[in-house]
Amino acid sequence: MSLIVQKYGGSSVADAESIKRVAKRIVETRKAGNDVVVVVSAMGDTTDELFDLALSVSPLPSGRELDMLLTAGERISMALLAMAIKSLGQEARSYTGSQAGLMTDAKHGSARIVDVNPARVRAALDAGAIAIVAGFQGFNRGTGDITTLGRGGSDTTAVALAAALDADVCEIYTDVDGVFTADPRVVPTARKIDTITSEEMLELAAAGAKVLYIRAVEYARRHGVTLHVRSSFNNNEGTLVVNPENGEIVEEAIIAGVAADLSEAKITVVGVPDVPGKAAQIFTIVASTEANIDMIVQNVSTAATGLADISFTLPKLDGAKVIQTLEAKKSEVGFDSLQYDDQIGKLALVGAGMRTNAGVSAKLFTALFDAGINIEMISTSEIRISVVTRADTLGEAVRVVHSAFDLDGEEEAKVHGGTGR
Repeated sequence: MSLIVQKYGGSSVADAESIKRVAKRIVETRKAGNDVVVVVSAMGDTTDELFDLALSVSPLPSGRELDMLLTAGERISMALLAMAIKSLGQEARSYTGSQAGLMTDAKHGSARIVDVNPARVRAALDAGAIAIVAGFQGFNRGTGDITTLGRGGSDTTAVALAAALDADVCEIYTDVDGVFTADPRVVPTARKIDTITSEEMLELAAAGAKVLYIRAVEYARRHGVTLHVRSSFNNNEGTLVVNPENGEIVEEAIIAGVAADLSEAKITVVGVPDVPGKAAQIFTIVASTEANIDMIVQNVSTAATGLADISFTLPKLDGAKVIQTLEAKKSEVGFDSLQYDDQIGKLALVGAGMRTNAGVSAKLFTALFDAGINIEMISTSEIRISVVTRADTLGEAVRVVHSAFDLDGEEEAKVHGGTGR
């Protein structure tokens, strides 16, 4: 008997009919002789609707109360799903994150899991029941408060439970058939990847691929959890995300895929004195805002002025507070001015095979040049090349790069629910 953890996103449980369809799939998995733990997100756009409701009564809602409100969405889903499973003749028990033993730190809105003690989930399995767990939420022992895990929280919940229960596999159900070589909504001819390494998946997730969130992939890699990304709308095999260091044999393609991200902005600190310690000073100030920095470029200072410019990218949501904080320290740092640009797009080419194949960079830059697309920033790792372009050219950039590396498939990819989650 295998232990399978299944996670269903909001588009998979968007309405009553969808919940009944998911319940049928879960029951079939149980009848096949498997123990099943299910992690479920809020229905459809419920979380966004609850957040908008909060803003309608308070412009700055309390983090504690906002978490109390937002976790209601998953509690609705888990209860309805348990009811649907019971109507099919199988025993099911639903649990909130705290009841399932997910302990977190005290940071509301983006809490981190610090411990998992799934005693009640294990007891339900031992009793022959299907355990349904609300995703996206946990509990802090110190404060006694409910917390939420932030973006991708349900994925992270599923992986954490799979690790704690020593599950055979963690199935992440979405509205696409797996991980593709590019976003099927941008590149209709994108091909499904049958197997991808956790290293490659980390880079794709960090670069904007939305099918899996980076925190969940990090957790799975750290704890040796095998992920199976598949569609809840059919029974097709999806994409296995594996850890080669754990013994899986993977023949690495040169390029795994192309990711695109429109969620970042660029800040340029103009006229920075080119002396030791200034970059450290600037990024210490940025770090105080808790903004996550992605790409960093510093130009060469001119001999005449002794000044340099430092550009970096970060999430648009963090842009205003970083600009404000840097501006307050302008005289202390000694820079001339700040420039803010939120009309950028990031393209990332990812593949573990890059390590042993020359000419990847040349092919990438040639494809963009031939399409008349300008590159503003470049960043690399051992298995990734990222470039920043104008936001309005990003879609075309992804398509031409995808074709240049022969990633196009013969058929159009299907997005069953329309969101890619």
